[in-house]
Amino acid sequence: MEDTIEDPPTSAVLLDHCHFSQIIFNNVEKFYVPGGDVTCHYTLTQHFMPRRKDWIGIFRVGWKTTREYYTFMWVNLPTDLQSESTKQQEVQFKAYYLPKDDEYYQFCYVDQDGVVRGASIPFQFRPENEEDILVVTTQGEVEEIEQHNSELCKENQELKESCVSLQKQNSDLQTELQKKQEELETLKSINKKLEQKMKEQEDSWEAELLQLRVQNQKISLENEQMEVRVDQLQAQLSTQEEEMEKLVQENQDKTQQLEHLKKENDQLFLSLTEQREYQRTLEQTVEELKQKEATAAEKQQELMDKNLDLSKRLSENKVICDVVQREKERIERENDLLKRENGRLMSYMGLDFDSLPYQVPTADQGGTGQNPGLVYGNPYSGIQESSAPNLLSIKKRPTCTPDFADDMCDHTLEEQHIQTVYLNCPICDKSFSAKEKQIFEDHVFCHTL
Repeated sequence: MEDTIEDPPTSAVLLDHCHFSQIIFNNVEKFYVPGGDVTCHYTLTQHFMPRRKDWIGIFRVGWKTTREYYTFMWVNLPTDLQSESTKQQEVQFKAYYLPKDDEYYQFCYVDQDGVVRGASIPFQFRPENEEDILVVTTQGEVEEIEQHNSELCKENQELKESCVSLQKQNSDLQTELQKKQEELETLKSINKKLEQKMKEQEDSWEAELLQLRVQNQKISLENEQMEVRVDQLQAQLSTQEEEMEKLVQENQDKTQQLEHLKKENDQLFLSLTEQREYQRTLEQTVEELKQKEATAAEKQQELMDKNLDLSKRLSENKVICDVVQREKERIERENDLLKRENGRLMSYMGLDFDSLPYQVPTADQGGTGQNPGLVYGNPYSGIQESSAPNLLSIKKRPTCTPDFADDMCDHTLEEQHIQTVYLNCPICDKSFSAKEKQIFEDHVFCHTL
């Protein structure tokens, strides 16, 4: 098929709704030789009007809708449909676009609405000498060909029946066309009579029109005079309307001014009332603020007194803390001395206890006198009186019998010596044993909190 700008118009209309009698195809061969152009001849009937988008397509036999065309060509629009020469038309299909198989095809004329208006008899594309060729086929192919031929015969019978029906429709249409032509002749004669009457009527109408023109001129003059009078009256009326509008506008302005003054008076009265209420509220607020200020001053004075008291207590606690810290450092130093002296005493305790000089301190010596029985003096003489151990509480250890070993006597002496040492709190005079040294330090630390 030749290159076209657009596809032809098609539709899904079935065969039952098509009119095959409006276009008649002429000189359709039973077969066409492949490789050559094919010319399709067709005739336009009297009651068919071709249009610009009409086309002729080649369809395989058995098609259902116009969308199943193989190739197509646009039809040529005739210049004069009344002449017999223009009713005989033809289109030429190029060999390149024709089918290459040996199936049965037919020409179909399709209008621009996609409806088929005419169909040709089936034909094939095959060589002329194809009947002289001896073809060897199998039994299956023969049966298939016979089945295909039976189908084609059936389709041919259907097409013949369709052709008979179309011919009958064509004869009916021809009869109807004859009747329509007779009616047309009658209408033409009636039309001539009506034209004659119309001509006579036009002549009478022209005379009446002339009279009406004269009357129209007179009426026009009167109308012009009336228009002048109407213009004058309209000018007077417009002047009076303008004056009336001015008076109405002045009245509206005065009414608006009066309403505005009333609104301002009401607003001023409301504003005065609100100001009085606001002034009372302000006075109450000032009185409340004065009372709150006095209360705040009292609270501030109390807080200042409390702050001063807390500052004093803080300074006292700092002094106490410093004293306790110094006391703690001093006691730690003395404790180290006691530990060293205790080591020496333990070394002495390993000797014969009766051979060591022992002297119980007198009451007037107190905790600060030195023990003349000790080689290095009293190791507890440096401790403060409140925290010094009472040497009078040290009992004389019992003499070990010869039956006990020396190590047993030394262990007993060490335990008795530790039990006789007490630590006194410098603040509350509470006493702690030497074994409760950590408790004693925590107790003294608690006084600083």
